[in-house]
Amino acid sequence: MRELPEGWAWTTLGEICSKPQYGWTTKGAERGRIKLLRTTDIAKSSLDWRSVPFCSADPPEPEKYLLADGDMVISRAGSVGVSALLQRPIPAAVFASYLVRFRALGGAPRYIASFLQSPAYWVAISHGTSGIAMPNVNAKKLAALPIPFAPLLEQRRIVARLEALLARLDDGIDALKRAETNLERYRASVLKAAVEGRLTEQWRKENRPDETGEELLRRILAERRNRWEQEQLANFADRGRKPPANWKSKYKEPVAPDTSGLPELPEGWCWATVDQVGQVIGGLTKNEARSKLPTKYPYLRVANVYADELRLDDVKTIGVAESELDRVLLRSGDLMVVEGNGSPGQIGRVAEWNGELTACCHQNHLIKVRCAPDGACRPRWLLLWLLSPTGRQAVLKKASSTSGLYTLSLSKVRALPIPLAPWREQVAAIAIADSLRGSAGVARTRVRSGIDAQSAILRQSILKRAFEGRLVPQDPTDEPASVLLDRILARARASAR
Repeated sequence: MRELPEGWAWTTLGEICSKPQYGWTTKGAERGRIKLLRTTDIAKSSLDWRSVPFCSADPPEPEKYLLADGDMVISRAGSVGVSALLQRPIPAAVFASYLVRFRALGGAPRYIASFLQSPAYWVAISHGTSGIAMPNVNAKKLAALPIPFAPLLEQRRIVARLEALLARLDDGIDALKRAETNLERYRASVLKAAVEGRLTEQWRKENRPDETGEELLRRILAERRNRWEQEQLANFADRGRKPPANWKSKYKEPVAPDTSGLPELPEGWCWATVDQVGQVIGGLTKNEARSKLPTKYPYLRVANVYADELRLDDVKTIGVAESELDRVLLRSGDLMVVEGNGSPGQIGRVAEWNGELTACCHQNHLIKVRCAPDGACRPRWLLLWLLSPTGRQAVLKKASSTSGLYTLSLSKVRALPIPLAPWREQVAAIAIADSLRGSAGVARTRVRSGIDAQSAILRQSILKRAFEGRLVPQDPTDEPASVLLDRILARARASAR
Protein backbone atom coordinates (compact mmCIF):
# COMPACT_ATOMS: atom_id res chain seq x y z
CA MET A 1 0.00 0.00 0.00
CA ARG A 2 1.18 3.51 -0.73
CA GLU A 3 2.38 5.81 2.01
CA LEU A 4 -0.28 8.06 3.52
CA PRO A 5 -0.04 11.63 4.82
CA GLU A 6 0.77 12.20 8.49
CA GLY A 7 -2.17 11.36 10.72
CA TRP A 8 -3.91 9.11 8.15
CA ALA A 9 -4.32 5.33 8.48
CA TRP A 10 -5.28 2.42 6.27
CA THR A 11 -8.51 0.62 7.13
CA THR A 12 -11.17 -1.38 5.29
CA LEU A 13 -14.80 -0.75 4.49
CA GLY A 14 -15.75 -3.60 6.81
CA GLU A 15 -13.84 -2.13 9.78
CA ILE A 16 -15.51 1.28 9.68
CA CYS A 17 -19.01 0.03 8.79
CA SER A 18 -21.54 -2.33 10.30
CA LYS A 19 -21.74 -5.87 8.97
CA PRO A 20 -22.67 -5.72 5.28
CA GLN A 21 -26.19 -6.84 4.43
CA TYR A 22 -27.72 -8.25 1.24
CA GLY A 23 -31.07 -6.89 0.11
CA TRP A 24 -34.53 -8.40 -0.26
CA THR A 25 -35.10 -10.86 -3.11
CA THR A 26 -38.21 -10.03 -5.12
CA LYS A 27 -39.30 -8.49 -8.41
CA GLY A 28 -40.41 -4.94 -9.09
CA ALA A 29 -44.08 -4.07 -9.52
CA GLU A 30 -46.02 -1.02 -10.70
CA ARG A 31 -48.14 -0.91 -7.55
CA GLY A 32 -47.56 -1.87 -3.98
CA ARG A 33 -46.84 -0.68 -0.46
CA ILE A 34 -43.02 -0.70 -0.22
CA LYS A 35 -40.57 0.65 -2.80
CA LEU A 36 -37.72 -1.59 -4.05
CA LEU A 37 -34.42 0.20 -4.74
CA ARG A 38 -32.41 -1.58 -7.48
CA THR A 39 -29.02 -1.29 -9.19
CA THR A 40 -30.63 0.41 -12.21
CA ASP A 41 -32.04 3.11 -9.91
CA ILE A 42 -28.70 4.06 -8.36
CA ALA A 43 -26.82 3.77 -11.66
CA LYS A 44 -28.61 6.85 -12.99
CA SER A 45 -27.11 10.31 -12.69
CA SER A 46 -29.55 11.08 -9.88
CA LEU A 47 -31.90 8.93 -7.85
CA ASP A 48 -35.56 9.57 -8.68
CA TRP A 49 -37.81 7.78 -6.21
CA ARG A 50 -40.80 8.28 -8.52
CA SER A 51 -39.29 5.82 -11.01
CA VAL A 52 -38.38 3.24 -8.35
CA PRO A 53 -40.82 0.28 -8.50
CA PHE A 54 -42.66 -1.36 -5.63
CA CYS A 55 -41.99 -4.82 -4.22
CA SER A 56 -44.06 -7.49 -5.90
CA ALA A 57 -43.79 -9.37 -2.57
CA ASP A 58 -43.11 -7.41 0.63
CA PRO A 59 -40.46 -8.81 3.03
CA PRO A 60 -41.93 -10.60 6.09
CA GLU A 61 -39.76 -8.38 8.32
CA PRO A 62 -39.66 -5.01 6.49
CA GLU A 63 -37.70 -3.26 9.23
CA LYS A 64 -34.76 -5.55 8.48
CA TYR A 65 -34.38 -4.03 5.00
CA LEU A 66 -35.82 -0.52 5.44
CA LEU A 67 -33.42 2.15 4.19
CA ALA A 68 -32.29 4.94 6.50
CA ASP A 69 -30.51 8.26 6.14
CA GLY A 70 -26.77 7.71 5.65
CA ASP A 71 -27.06 4.15 4.29
CA MET A 72 -24.57 3.27 1.56
CA VAL A 73 -25.61 0.67 -1.03
CA ILE A 74 -23.19 -0.94 -3.48
CA SER A 75 -24.12 -3.01 -6.51
CA ARG A 76 -22.58 -6.49 -6.45
CA ALA A 77 -23.66 -7.58 -9.94
CA GLY A 78 -24.51 -6.00 -13.27
CA SER A 79 -23.11 -2.49 -12.84
CA VAL A 80 -20.60 -3.83 -10.33
CA GLY A 81 -19.33 -1.30 -7.81
CA VAL A 82 -21.89 1.44 -8.52
CA SER A 83 -22.85 2.96 -5.20
CA ALA A 84 -25.08 5.57 -3.63
CA LEU A 85 -25.23 7.39 -0.31
CA LEU A 86 -28.89 7.69 0.64
CA GLN A 87 -29.93 11.00 2.08
CA ARG A 88 -33.42 11.19 3.54
CA PRO A 89 -34.87 8.23 1.61
CA ILE A 90 -38.64 7.84 1.47
CA PRO A 91 -40.04 6.13 4.60
CA ALA A 92 -41.18 2.83 3.05
CA ALA A 93 -38.29 1.64 0.89
CA VAL A 94 -36.11 -1.47 0.95
CA PHE A 95 -33.17 -2.49 -1.22
CA ALA A 96 -32.93 -5.35 -3.71
CA SER A 97 -30.76 -8.45 -3.38
CA TYR A 98 -28.13 -7.29 -5.91
CA LEU A 99 -27.31 -4.41 -3.55
CA VAL A 100 -25.19 -4.64 -0.41
CA ARG A 101 -25.81 -2.15 2.42
CA PHE A 102 -23.12 -0.62 4.60
CA ARG A 103 -23.65 1.74 7.55
CA ALA A 104 -20.77 3.87 8.80
CA LEU A 105 -19.82 3.27 12.43
CA GLY A 106 -17.64 6.36 12.54
CA GLY A 107 -16.09 8.95 10.34
CA ALA A 108 -17.94 11.14 7.86
CA PRO A 109 -20.36 9.01 5.76
CA ARG A 110 -19.93 11.40 2.82
CA TYR A 111 -16.15 10.94 3.00
CA ILE A 112 -16.59 7.16 2.71
CA ALA A 113 -19.23 7.54 -0.01
CA SER A 114 -16.91 9.87 -1.97
CA PHE A 115 -14.13 7.30 -1.79
CA LEU A 116 -16.54 4.84 -3.43
CA GLN A 117 -16.40 7.09 -6.53
CA SER A 118 -12.60 7.46 -6.62
CA PRO A 119 -10.08 5.90 -9.05
CA ALA A 120 -8.47 3.87 -6.23
CA TYR A 121 -11.84 2.31 -5.40
CA TRP A 122 -12.53 1.39 -9.02
CA VAL A 123 -9.10 -0.22 -9.36
CA ALA A 124 -9.84 -2.30 -6.26
CA ILE A 125 -13.28 -3.24 -7.58
CA SER A 126 -11.87 -4.36 -10.94
CA HIS A 127 -9.44 -6.66 -9.14
CA GLY A 128 -12.18 -8.04 -6.93
CA THR A 129 -14.77 -8.95 -9.59
CA SER A 130 -15.34 -12.55 -10.61
CA GLY A 131 -17.45 -14.43 -13.11
CA ILE A 132 -17.56 -14.27 -16.91
CA ALA A 133 -21.13 -13.75 -18.08
CA MET A 134 -21.85 -11.36 -15.19
CA PRO A 135 -18.88 -9.96 -13.24
CA ASN A 136 -19.74 -9.68 -9.55
CA VAL A 137 -18.38 -9.11 -6.07
CA ASN A 138 -19.75 -10.32 -2.77
CA ALA A 139 -20.15 -8.66 0.61
CA LYS A 140 -16.93 -10.23 1.93
CA LYS A 141 -14.86 -8.76 -0.92
CA LEU A 142 -16.51 -5.37 -0.53
CA ALA A 143 -15.86 -5.36 3.22
CA ALA A 144 -12.16 -6.08 2.57
CA LEU A 145 -11.69 -3.05 0.28
CA PRO A 146 -8.86 -0.84 1.60
CA ILE A 147 -9.66 2.80 2.40
CA PRO A 148 -7.22 5.61 3.20
CA PHE A 149 -8.74 7.05 6.38
CA ALA A 150 -8.06 10.70 7.19
CA PRO A 151 -8.51 12.37 10.60
CA LEU A 152 -12.19 13.15 11.20
CA LEU A 153 -11.80 16.94 10.95
CA GLU A 154 -9.82 16.56 7.73
CA GLN A 155 -12.50 14.22 6.38
CA ARG A 156 -15.00 17.02 6.87
CA ARG A 157 -12.72 19.55 5.18
CA ILE A 158 -12.18 17.14 2.25
CA VAL A 159 -15.94 16.59 1.86
CA ALA A 160 -16.61 20.35 1.89
CA ARG A 161 -13.89 21.02 -0.67
CA LEU A 162 -14.97 18.08 -2.84
CA GLU A 163 -18.58 19.21 -2.90
CA ALA A 164 -17.57 22.76 -3.80
CA LEU A 165 -15.27 21.65 -6.64
CA LEU A 166 -17.68 19.05 -8.02
CA ALA A 167 -20.52 21.57 -7.89
CA ARG A 168 -18.40 23.95 -9.98
CA LEU A 169 -17.63 21.10 -12.35
CA ASP A 170 -21.34 20.30 -12.64
CA ASP A 171 -22.03 23.97 -13.37
CA GLY A 172 -19.43 23.81 -16.13
CA ILE A 173 -21.02 20.67 -17.56
CA ASP A 174 -24.44 22.34 -17.49
CA ALA A 175 -22.95 25.30 -19.37
CA LEU A 176 -21.48 22.92 -21.97
CA LYS A 177 -24.86 21.21 -22.34
CA ARG A 178 -26.51 24.58 -22.88
CA ALA A 179 -23.86 25.39 -25.47
CA GLU A 180 -24.54 22.08 -27.20
CA THR A 181 -28.27 22.80 -27.23
CA ASN A 182 -27.67 26.30 -28.59
CA LEU A 183 -25.43 24.92 -31.35
CA GLU A 184 -28.14 22.46 -32.34
CA ARG A 185 -30.66 25.28 -32.39
CA TYR A 186 -28.29 27.31 -34.51
CA ARG A 187 -27.94 24.43 -37.00
CA ALA A 188 -31.75 24.21 -37.18
CA SER A 189 -32.04 27.97 -37.68
CA VAL A 190 -29.52 27.78 -40.55
CA LEU A 191 -31.70 25.16 -42.25
CA LYS A 192 -34.83 27.26 -41.74
CA ALA A 193 -33.11 30.35 -43.15
CA ALA A 194 -31.80 28.37 -46.13
CA VAL A 195 -35.14 26.90 -47.23
CA GLU A 196 -37.04 30.14 -46.61
CA GLY A 197 -34.63 32.23 -48.71
CA ARG A 198 -33.14 34.36 -45.93
CA LEU A 199 -29.71 32.75 -46.21
CA THR A 200 -29.40 33.78 -49.86
CA GLU A 201 -31.11 37.14 -49.62
CA GLN A 202 -27.94 39.06 -50.53
CA TRP A 203 -27.05 36.46 -53.17
CA ARG A 204 -30.40 37.10 -54.93
CA LYS A 205 -29.70 40.83 -55.07
CA GLU A 206 -26.40 40.17 -56.82
CA ASN A 207 -27.44 37.26 -59.09
CA ARG A 208 -30.34 37.36 -61.48
CA PRO A 209 -31.78 33.84 -61.99
CA ASP A 210 -31.62 32.16 -65.40
CA GLU A 211 -35.13 30.88 -64.73
CA THR A 212 -37.52 31.34 -61.81
CA GLY A 213 -38.80 28.52 -59.64
CA GLU A 214 -42.07 28.49 -61.57
CA GLU A 215 -40.24 28.25 -64.89
CA LEU A 216 -38.01 25.53 -63.46
CA LEU A 217 -41.06 23.56 -62.27
CA ARG A 218 -42.72 23.86 -65.70
CA ARG A 219 -39.52 22.55 -67.29
CA ILE A 220 -39.31 19.65 -64.82
CA LEU A 221 -42.92 18.68 -65.50
CA ALA A 222 -42.51 18.99 -69.27
CA GLU A 223 -39.38 16.84 -69.25
CA ARG A 224 -41.09 14.34 -66.96
CA ARG A 225 -44.01 14.03 -69.36
CA ASN A 226 -41.63 13.76 -72.31
CA ARG A 227 -39.72 10.90 -70.62
CA TRP A 228 -43.00 9.10 -69.97
CA GLU A 229 -44.05 9.48 -73.61
CA GLN A 230 -40.70 8.19 -74.85
CA GLU A 231 -40.97 5.19 -72.53
CA GLN A 232 -44.51 4.45 -73.77
CA LEU A 233 -43.47 4.68 -77.40
CA ALA A 234 -40.55 2.33 -76.69
CA ASN A 235 -42.93 -0.14 -75.01
CA PHE A 236 -45.30 -0.06 -77.98
CA ALA A 237 -42.36 -0.59 -80.33
CA ASP A 238 -41.05 -3.53 -78.28
CA ARG A 239 -44.46 -5.18 -78.54
CA GLY A 240 -44.76 -4.39 -82.24
CA ARG A 241 -47.88 -2.33 -81.68
CA LYS A 242 -48.96 1.08 -82.90
CA PRO A 243 -49.95 3.57 -80.15
CA PRO A 244 -53.72 4.11 -79.91
CA ALA A 245 -55.11 7.55 -80.68
CA ASN A 246 -55.74 8.48 -77.05
CA TRP A 247 -52.55 7.05 -75.53
CA LYS A 248 -51.21 10.43 -74.31
CA SER A 249 -54.34 11.02 -72.22
CA LYS A 250 -53.32 8.16 -69.92
CA TYR A 251 -50.47 10.23 -68.48
CA LYS A 252 -51.03 10.87 -64.79
CA GLU A 253 -50.07 14.34 -63.62
CA PRO A 254 -48.11 14.40 -60.36
CA VAL A 255 -49.74 15.62 -57.15
CA ALA A 256 -49.91 19.43 -56.88
CA PRO A 257 -49.02 21.12 -53.57
CA ASP A 258 -51.41 22.13 -50.81
CA THR A 259 -49.86 25.42 -49.65
CA SER A 260 -52.26 26.13 -46.79
CA GLY A 261 -50.31 27.02 -43.66
CA LEU A 262 -46.97 27.22 -45.49
CA PRO A 263 -44.79 30.33 -45.26
CA GLU A 264 -44.59 32.92 -48.02
CA LEU A 265 -41.70 32.36 -50.41
CA PRO A 266 -39.20 34.85 -51.84
CA GLU A 267 -39.83 36.33 -55.26
CA GLY A 268 -38.86 33.85 -57.96
CA TRP A 269 -39.57 30.77 -55.81
CA CYS A 270 -42.63 28.50 -55.95
CA TRP A 271 -44.15 25.61 -54.08
CA ALA A 272 -43.98 22.13 -55.60
CA THR A 273 -44.43 18.59 -54.29
CA VAL A 274 -41.95 15.76 -53.94
CA ASP A 275 -43.99 13.96 -56.59
CA GLN A 276 -43.48 16.82 -59.04
CA VAL A 277 -39.70 17.01 -58.66
CA GLY A 278 -38.86 13.31 -58.41
CA GLN A 279 -39.88 9.68 -58.10
CA VAL A 280 -41.10 8.11 -54.85
CA ILE A 281 -40.28 4.40 -54.71
CA GLY A 282 -40.97 1.65 -52.19
CA GLY A 283 -38.51 -1.01 -51.05
CA LEU A 284 -38.27 -4.72 -50.35
CA THR A 285 -40.52 -6.56 -47.92
CA LYS A 286 -38.59 -9.17 -45.94
CA ASN A 287 -40.23 -12.61 -45.97
CA GLU A 288 -39.36 -16.30 -45.97
CA ALA A 289 -39.42 -16.56 -49.75
CA ARG A 290 -36.52 -14.10 -50.03
CA SER A 291 -34.20 -16.33 -48.04
CA LYS A 292 -34.50 -18.91 -50.83
CA LEU A 293 -33.54 -16.55 -53.65
CA PRO A 294 -30.00 -17.32 -54.92
CA THR A 295 -28.90 -13.68 -55.37
CA LYS A 296 -28.30 -11.69 -52.19
CA TYR A 297 -27.64 -7.96 -51.93
CA PRO A 298 -26.87 -5.65 -49.02
CA TYR A 299 -29.90 -3.57 -48.06
CA LEU A 300 -30.57 -0.55 -45.88
CA ARG A 301 -32.93 -0.75 -42.92
CA VAL A 302 -34.45 1.91 -40.70
CA ALA A 303 -31.57 1.27 -38.26
CA ASN A 304 -29.11 2.53 -40.91
CA VAL A 305 -30.81 5.88 -41.60
CA TYR A 306 -30.60 8.92 -39.32
CA ALA A 307 -30.95 12.66 -39.83
CA ASP A 308 -28.42 13.48 -42.60
CA GLU A 309 -26.41 10.41 -41.57
CA LEU A 310 -26.06 6.82 -42.74
CA ARG A 311 -24.74 4.31 -40.21
CA LEU A 312 -23.39 1.40 -42.19
CA ASP A 313 -21.50 -0.60 -39.55
CA ASP A 314 -24.30 -3.20 -39.54
CA VAL A 315 -25.76 -3.81 -43.01
CA LYS A 316 -27.71 -7.04 -43.61
CA THR A 317 -28.24 -8.88 -46.90
CA ILE A 318 -31.50 -9.96 -48.53
CA GLY A 319 -32.56 -12.08 -51.48
CA VAL A 320 -33.56 -10.05 -54.54
CA ALA A 321 -35.15 -11.22 -57.79
CA GLU A 322 -33.64 -9.93 -61.03
CA SER A 323 -36.98 -8.36 -61.96
CA GLU A 324 -36.85 -6.15 -58.83
CA LEU A 325 -33.36 -4.75 -59.25
CA ASP A 326 -34.25 -1.77 -61.41
CA ARG A 327 -36.73 -0.60 -58.78
CA VAL A 328 -34.85 -1.23 -55.53
CA LEU A 329 -31.16 -0.68 -56.35
CA LEU A 330 -29.88 2.60 -54.94
CA ARG A 331 -28.25 5.28 -57.05
CA SER A 332 -26.04 8.12 -55.92
CA GLY A 333 -28.23 11.04 -54.85
CA ASP A 334 -31.17 8.92 -53.72
CA LEU A 335 -32.80 10.07 -50.49
CA MET A 336 -33.84 7.52 -47.89
CA VAL A 337 -36.87 8.60 -45.84
CA VAL A 338 -37.90 6.64 -42.73
CA GLU A 339 -41.52 5.59 -43.01
CA GLY A 340 -41.98 5.74 -39.23
CA ASN A 341 -42.95 3.65 -36.24
CA GLY A 342 -45.59 5.89 -34.71
CA SER A 343 -43.10 8.19 -32.96
CA PRO A 344 -43.15 11.81 -34.19
CA GLY A 345 -39.49 12.21 -33.23
CA GLN A 346 -38.32 9.37 -35.47
CA ILE A 347 -40.60 9.63 -38.47
CA GLY A 348 -39.25 11.23 -41.63
CA ARG A 349 -35.56 10.86 -40.78
CA VAL A 350 -33.76 11.33 -44.07
CA ALA A 351 -30.24 10.81 -45.41
CA GLU A 352 -28.63 10.89 -48.86
CA TRP A 353 -27.12 7.81 -50.48
CA ASN A 354 -23.85 8.47 -52.30
CA GLY A 355 -22.77 5.00 -53.40
CA GLU A 356 -21.17 4.03 -50.09
CA LEU A 357 -21.70 0.32 -50.91
CA THR A 358 -21.78 -1.50 -54.23
CA ALA A 359 -25.20 -2.69 -55.45
CA CYS A 360 -27.24 -1.86 -52.35
CA CYS A 361 -31.04 -2.06 -51.95
CA HIS A 362 -33.49 -0.84 -49.30
CA GLN A 363 -36.32 -2.28 -47.24
CA ASN A 364 -39.97 -1.29 -47.54
CA HIS A 365 -39.88 0.77 -44.31
CA LEU A 366 -37.56 3.17 -46.13
CA ILE A 367 -39.08 5.28 -48.87
CA LYS A 368 -36.73 6.23 -51.68
CA VAL A 369 -36.95 9.66 -53.27
CA ARG A 370 -35.07 10.04 -56.54
CA CYS A 371 -34.91 13.56 -57.92
CA ALA A 372 -35.35 14.16 -61.65
CA PRO A 373 -32.21 13.10 -63.55
CA ASP A 374 -31.57 16.56 -65.01
CA GLY A 375 -30.71 17.84 -61.50
CA ALA A 376 -33.23 20.67 -61.67
CA CYS A 377 -34.06 19.95 -58.05
CA ARG A 378 -30.90 19.10 -56.12
CA PRO A 379 -31.27 16.07 -53.81
CA ARG A 380 -29.37 17.98 -51.12
CA TRP A 381 -31.87 20.86 -51.40
CA LEU A 382 -34.76 18.50 -50.83
CA LEU A 383 -32.92 16.89 -47.91
CA LEU A 384 -32.24 20.25 -46.24
CA TRP A 385 -35.92 21.14 -46.58
CA LEU A 386 -37.05 17.86 -45.01
CA LEU A 387 -34.59 18.37 -42.13
CA SER A 388 -35.54 22.01 -41.51
CA PRO A 389 -38.01 22.95 -38.75
CA THR A 390 -40.54 24.10 -41.36
CA GLY A 391 -40.06 20.94 -43.38
CA ARG A 392 -40.41 18.79 -40.25
CA GLN A 393 -43.72 20.50 -39.49
CA ALA A 394 -44.91 19.68 -43.01
CA VAL A 395 -43.83 16.04 -42.61
CA LEU A 396 -45.58 15.65 -39.24
CA LYS A 397 -48.73 17.33 -40.55
CA LYS A 398 -48.84 14.92 -43.48
CA ALA A 399 -47.92 11.89 -41.34
CA SER A 400 -50.38 12.41 -38.49
CA SER A 401 -53.46 10.24 -38.27
CA THR A 402 -56.75 10.33 -36.36
CA SER A 403 -55.50 7.45 -34.15
CA GLY A 404 -52.64 9.62 -32.85
CA LEU A 405 -49.95 7.60 -34.63
CA TYR A 406 -47.50 9.03 -37.13
CA THR A 407 -46.54 7.18 -40.27
CA LEU A 408 -45.59 7.98 -43.84
CA SER A 409 -46.59 6.16 -47.00
CA LEU A 410 -45.66 6.50 -50.66
CA SER A 411 -48.70 8.70 -51.32
CA LYS A 412 -48.01 10.92 -48.29
CA VAL A 413 -44.38 11.43 -49.31
CA ARG A 414 -45.46 12.26 -52.86
CA ALA A 415 -47.79 14.95 -51.51
CA LEU A 416 -45.14 16.60 -49.28
CA PRO A 417 -44.59 20.24 -50.25
CA ILE A 418 -41.16 21.59 -51.17
CA PRO A 419 -40.08 25.20 -51.82
CA LEU A 420 -38.47 25.25 -55.26
CA ALA A 421 -35.79 27.89 -55.63
CA PRO A 422 -34.05 28.70 -58.93
CA TRP A 423 -31.39 26.09 -59.67
CA ARG A 424 -28.35 28.33 -59.10
CA GLU A 425 -29.82 29.63 -55.86
CA GLN A 426 -30.30 26.06 -54.64
CA VAL A 427 -26.59 25.45 -55.21
CA ALA A 428 -25.64 28.66 -53.38
CA ALA A 429 -27.95 27.98 -50.44
CA ILE A 430 -26.66 24.41 -50.08
CA ALA A 431 -23.04 25.62 -50.03
CA ILE A 432 -23.72 28.34 -47.44
CA ALA A 433 -25.90 26.12 -45.24
CA ASP A 434 -23.47 23.19 -45.30
CA SER A 435 -20.55 25.47 -44.44
CA LEU A 436 -22.34 27.07 -41.48
CA ARG A 437 -23.79 23.81 -40.22
CA GLY A 438 -20.44 22.07 -40.66
CA SER A 439 -18.64 24.63 -38.50
CA ALA A 440 -21.35 24.37 -35.85
CA GLY A 441 -21.17 20.58 -36.06
CA VAL A 442 -17.43 20.59 -35.38
CA ALA A 443 -18.00 22.89 -32.39
CA ARG A 444 -20.79 20.65 -31.14
CA THR A 445 -18.54 17.57 -31.41
CA ARG A 446 -15.88 19.34 -29.37
CA VAL A 447 -18.44 20.37 -26.78
CA ARG A 448 -19.79 16.82 -26.61
CA SER A 449 -16.24 15.52 -26.20
CA GLY A 450 -15.77 17.95 -23.32
CA ILE A 451 -18.96 16.75 -21.68
CA ASP A 452 -18.30 13.05 -22.08
CA ALA A 453 -14.55 12.81 -21.62
CA GLN A 454 -13.09 15.88 -19.96
CA SER A 455 -15.73 16.05 -17.22
CA ALA A 456 -15.09 12.42 -16.24
CA ILE A 457 -11.31 12.97 -16.26
CA LEU A 458 -11.59 16.11 -14.13
CA ARG A 459 -13.96 14.45 -11.67
CA GLN A 460 -11.64 11.49 -11.21
CA SER A 461 -8.61 13.78 -10.91
CA ILE A 462 -10.30 15.74 -8.09
CA LEU A 463 -11.27 12.53 -6.28
CA LYS A 464 -7.75 11.12 -6.70
CA ARG A 465 -6.18 14.19 -5.10
CA ALA A 466 -8.70 14.05 -2.26
CA PHE A 467 -7.78 10.54 -1.17
CA GLU A 468 -4.08 11.09 -1.59
CA GLY A 469 -4.25 13.93 0.95
CA ARG A 470 -3.54 16.63 -1.64
CA LEU A 471 -6.92 18.40 -1.84
CA VAL A 472 -6.82 20.24 1.51
CA PRO A 473 -3.89 20.94 3.84
CA GLN A 474 -3.24 18.69 6.84
CA ASP A 475 -3.57 20.17 10.32
CA PRO A 476 -1.12 18.64 12.85
CA THR A 477 -3.56 19.45 15.67
CA ASP A 478 -6.22 17.08 14.22
CA GLU A 479 -6.83 13.89 16.14
CA PRO A 480 -5.02 11.09 14.21
CA ALA A 481 -7.19 8.68 12.24
CA SER A 482 -5.72 5.76 14.24
CA VAL A 483 -7.38 7.06 17.41
CA LEU A 484 -10.74 7.31 15.63
CA LEU A 485 -10.30 3.77 14.28
CA ASP A 486 -9.58 2.44 17.77
CA ARG A 487 -12.86 3.96 19.01
CA ILE A 488 -14.79 2.52 16.06
CA LEU A 489 -13.35 -0.97 16.64
CA ALA A 490 -14.05 -0.77 20.36
CA ARG A 491 -17.62 0.26 19.69
CA ALA A 492 -18.03 -2.60 17.20
CA ARG A 493 -16.69 -5.14 19.73
CA ALA A 494 -19.02 -3.81 22.43
CA SER A 495 -22.11 -4.06 20.22
CA ALA A 496 -21.15 -7.63 19.24
CA ARG A 497 -21.21 -8.86 22.86
